[in-house]
Amino acid sequence: MLLDYLEKIHGSVSIEGAWEVIVKHMTNFGFDRMLYGYTRFGTATSFGETDDMLLLSNHPKSYLEPYIAEGLYFEAPMHRWAAKNTGVCSWSRFTGPDSNLTPEAQKTMNFNARHGVIAGATISFQNISNKIKGAIGLVAKQGMSQQDVDTLLDLRGREIVQMCNVAHLKLTSLSYTTPGGRLTDRQRETLHWVGEGKTTRDIATIMGVTIATVEKHLHLARTALNVDTTAQAVLKLSFQNQVFSLER
Repeated sequence: MLLDYLEKIHGSVSIEGAWEVIVKHMTNFGFDRMLYGYTRFGTATSFGETDDMLLLSNHPKSYLEPYIAEGLYFEAPMHRWAAKNTGVCSWSRFTGPDSNLTPEAQKTMNFNARHGVIAGATISFQNISNKIKGAIGLVAKQGMSQQDVDTLLDLRGREIVQMCNVAHLKLTSLSYTTPGGRLTDRQRETLHWVGEGKTTRDIATIMGVTIATVEKHLHLARTALNVDTTAQAVLKLSFQNQVFSLER
């Protein structure tokens, strides 16, 4: 199973393909729903703005939209733990009389319970910067208790964690687009040439357009990416592995 997984993950050429592999193999362990988040714009206590995050999930929209759009995830104790720690955390840590949850955290836990998100574990990935954060929440299928999850982690936790670590490395090596970073092909190409050190005049000649058109592409790209400068736009797009990989 492990070798099959590694071969398929290694061979994935898209975010969607890699995510399909992850979902299939984690489901085999009993985790039938999961939420993955990754950002290069994290803070000391959170993953930052959702528009700057790579978010992947197979949760139903009825759960995911309120959880993300309404900001319930921000108060989730799993999220708070992942923002400050590395490794695997059983959700047993957040239940029982010793959990000491805030009212806001308890509200999120109650929301989770109504949607069958009861037992599971969170894996927070190691990164080289406190702004780079990534984690995955694994939700146990109906019928599995938290004790069942903890037993599974005792028996095969190292395997599960390393499979998720490999998946994280693969996902962050592939090109992706966040909700706050959708550009047209021409805007992306313009930033590509900026990243290559070309001037506005150079880019106009290369793309066969006027300087004014190049400046318009750059302005719209900065607006879409919610940054102030073109240098910031290039940096942000490079974080998404897009700026130097044009589709021809």
